[in-house]
Amino acid sequence: MTDTAPTPRAARARREGSRGEGQWAHGLREPLNKNEEIKKDEDPLRVRERVERVYAHHGFASIDPDDLHSRLRWWGLYTQRRPGIDGGRTAVLAPEELEDEYFMLRVRVDGGRLDLRQLRAVADISVRWARGTADISDRQNIQLHWVRIEDVPEIWRRLEAVGLSTTEACGDCPRVVVGSPVAGVSADEVLDATPAIEEITARFIGDPSLSNLPRKYKTAVSWLPDIPYEINDLAFLGSVHPEHGPGFDPWVGGGLSTAPRLAERLGAWVALEDVPEVWAAVTRLFRDYGYRRLRGRARLKYLVADWGVERLRKVLEEEYLHRPLIDGPAPVLPPAPLDHIGVHRQRDGRYFVGAAPVAGRVSGEALTRLADLAEAHGSARVRLTPYQKILVLDVADPASLVEALRTVGLEAEPSSWRRNTMACTGIEYCKLAIVETKERAATLITELERRLAGESSDITVNVNGCPNACARTQVADIGLKGQLVTDADGTQTEGFQVHLGGGLALHDGADGRFGKKLRGLKTTAAGLPDYVERLTRAYLAGRTDENETFAEWTARAGEDELK
Repeated sequence: MTDTAPTPRAARARREGSRGEGQWAHGLREPLNKNEEIKKDEDPLRVRERVERVYAHHGFASIDPDDLHSRLRWWGLYTQRRPGIDGGRTAVLAPEELEDEYFMLRVRVDGGRLDLRQLRAVADISVRWARGTADISDRQNIQLHWVRIEDVPEIWRRLEAVGLSTTEACGDCPRVVVGSPVAGVSADEVLDATPAIEEITARFIGDPSLSNLPRKYKTAVSWLPDIPYEINDLAFLGSVHPEHGPGFDPWVGGGLSTAPRLAERLGAWVALEDVPEVWAAVTRLFRDYGYRRLRGRARLKYLVADWGVERLRKVLEEEYLHRPLIDGPAPVLPPAPLDHIGVHRQRDGRYFVGAAPVAGRVSGEALTRLADLAEAHGSARVRLTPYQKILVLDVADPASLVEALRTVGLEAEPSSWRRNTMACTGIEYCKLAIVETKERAATLITELERRLAGESSDITVNVNGCPNACARTQVADIGLKGQLVTDADGTQTEGFQVHLGGGLALHDGADGRFGKKLRGLKTTAAGLPDYVERLTRAYLAGRTDENETFAEWTARAGEDELK
């Protein structure tokens, strides 16, 4: 009998032994928590059959609890929060006590790309079955609310008829692939990443071999640094190799929530045509080596933190790609951040117009009117940005469109506050939230526009309803994490813990950094406009010159100036 040499994976598993992290690559297949048990019992993607055959006909009460609280997410469905439950009860009540018999439905918009037929379909669904709701997320999705399980099959049919879907819009699987909203039209872009995004979504979204990952998996592919690439599990950013030319630089291990971590460069160069292969290989590595014991340690960022990028690249090359990657240079960042608001010339001589809703909130009616306006101005497509904004492409007469967009609540010449404020869903619909966010953000914008009219500032404000950082609390100039605070009368009320001076490396000279938290630095929700006004005035008065950014000022300012 001839001895067979162990595979690298088996040898490594024997050498390291079991650390109890539930890694499949080490033979640890027995589920170590309830979520893993549910996924092992059945591929979550199969829940669609029960929605169409059973739940849509027999209603909310017929939904199996494991489907309701887990598997339905693989088709973009979360139960929304029952109205009237205050934030103090968020962590006290069980999910079934918090939830309403309605759903949030997340529609995937990979790369943020929508043609007018798709836009009209989403708008019509919003009006017919979601009480007119529609929010643009900071991952280029559209989220609808008040959706009944009885209506879901028809919604799916209408979305899929125009090339959209909700497949794996949530769940422990590959989420929407973020891309540049000006891919293919920007004069600054060297290589259009759209073919890679299209191939990834066509080949791998809905693939049962990748539908059971340790946790959510967020990815991005873009030539331009107009996406938050440092906070994705995996991101590809444009880079020019001195010998091989334009390609992409992979970044791994980013993510926020309660334990934020910025992604690191893998140190490789990947050709456009190879991006889907490398994307799939990293995804499979995460599937096999990702931690499955504790949900709080199941994101890819924890594996990267423990292994380091050198080891991750070695395993990726040896066990998944079966070839070495080419070493590559870092991306060259632009001199200033790219946000695409306003009028910009495309490479073909036409224009795109970027407009800001208020904190990502639109409506079905507004989207219908947007489609009409775009069509009237010669455009057949729009784009959503990962900053809750909307672009209309291919416009010949941008001036008239700027005025027309204003009539539907979209501002192409916004104040800096409207331009730079984002907000998550908040307590209005989210079962995890502690405070209200969308209306708070709208009130804050209105107040600051009035109080600071004529003052020049460029401060980002991200409003989040809980610690999970869906609105990127830690990487804003002013990041607001919702919690209950004590007001001057000693009463518990809605408020925010404040993070100051965060940001991402989106332009030359910028460094990715998390905002600092000063002990006891909190504000009530009612006092938020006063606090931001006071802080802004202190910054404008105390900065060394007009070139000193808010983050630079907060790094050197005294605590008294920041309170």
